[in-house]
Amino acid sequence: MSEEKKQKLSTDSYKGVRDFYPADMAIQNYIFGVIKKVVESYGYLEYSASILESADLYKAKTGEEIVNEQTYTFTDRGGREVTLRPEMTPTVARMVAKNQKALLFPLRWYSIPNLFRYEQPQRGRLREHWQLNADIFGEKSLHAEVEIISLASSIMRAFGVKDNQFEIRINSRKIINYIFGELFAFPEETRSELAKLIDKKEKMGAAVFKAALKTAAGEKTDKLLTLLNSKNFEEFAKSLGETAGEKAGMDEIKTVIASLEKLGITNVVFDQTLMRGFDYYTGVVFEIFDQNPDNRRSLFGGGRYDDLLEIFGKEKVPAVGFGMGDVTIRDVLETYSLLPSPTSKIKLALCTIDENGIGYAEEVAQELRAQDISVIVNYSDKKVGDQIKSVVRQSIPYVICIGSDEIKSGKLKLKELASGKETELESSNVAMHIKNQK
Repeated sequence: MSEEKKQKLSTDSYKGVRDFYPADMAIQNYIFGVIKKVVESYGYLEYSASILESADLYKAKTGEEIVNEQTYTFTDRGGREVTLRPEMTPTVARMVAKNQKALLFPLRWYSIPNLFRYEQPQRGRLREHWQLNADIFGEKSLHAEVEIISLASSIMRAFGVKDNQFEIRINSRKIINYIFGELFAFPEETRSELAKLIDKKEKMGAAVFKAALKTAAGEKTDKLLTLLNSKNFEEFAKSLGETAGEKAGMDEIKTVIASLEKLGITNVVFDQTLMRGFDYYTGVVFEIFDQNPDNRRSLFGGGRYDDLLEIFGKEKVPAVGFGMGDVTIRDVLETYSLLPSPTSKIKLALCTIDENGIGYAEEVAQELRAQDISVIVNYSDKKVGDQIKSVVRQSIPYVICIGSDEIKSGKLKLKELASGKETELESSNVAMHIKNQK
């Protein structure tokens, strides 16, 4: 085949995934760093697992349709059906189930895995993303819900997002199950259809939503609408009926909200339309919503899932957790201008004036690296001015230019680029001087 006929490979990444250039990687590391600092302050321990899982793990809870249409599932060379993990909760549940007898409960675990889901890429949603998963296993009291929601709130605050800029919306699967099952006695397939419909309520016009609801709920539409359109918890409770409080999980919601308020978390609201998509939730569910008109959307959420370990034939272990994706968090930081300013992990650049300076610069660089100073050496034959311009563009704070004069004298001029201040030092004192600067 001639050179002209060879097809050129595209430089674009696969649709729905991202390339992380150093500037992007710095932001990603910042996001992960903030997350890790907060979750570890709550006593959570980090775990990890392979991105490959048996497809059966997801079929057991979500069904083959989801596995076949929304996941990357394939048959390996051994004839096994394998899936790139679309979420982390089934994986951590499998890990806990495997060593259930040896583990010391309650467990506080976290991970920041990359996840894969085959769907249409859009703002806030890609085919691959990274996601914090934080979970408590072995705590059946509502203290677990309070702690996990408090943790989510603390992470938002640590990023600099103010309480009035986000809202914590809370509901309970017990309430949803009570309404759909006991109050209205909808068949199972109708309950699933209604849950998906109600989850989209805010994105639909009132008339369109009512028409769609009538198709699914029939003659029960008006009574169901009364519940869904309740303006607050008290109005909803009154419409639901006083006797339903404990049975439907209403008392749990009141307790969680009151407990969070005692901790200074006052931006929690009851939302009877909050469904959460995964079928494994069994109790309180919550989501963090951005209040900014330019990015008003759900950011992340979670809830209680006490029954998940049963799919492994193991004893039930109560669990509460949430997942927070990096894509939506980065969008929030951009929305509120909270992204960190570009900085460099490289502390010092050594510019070389002539060929003799290169060898000496390499020796100096090695001495400094041994003292935990990150250093780069410029090997080009560019003019010193051009070398310094390159250092500035890389946001490196310090520069030293090395040539024959520096080799003879053994003295180095350390320049702080932000202030323009120069300090003459012995090479052995450079590292300590940099470390002492605030």
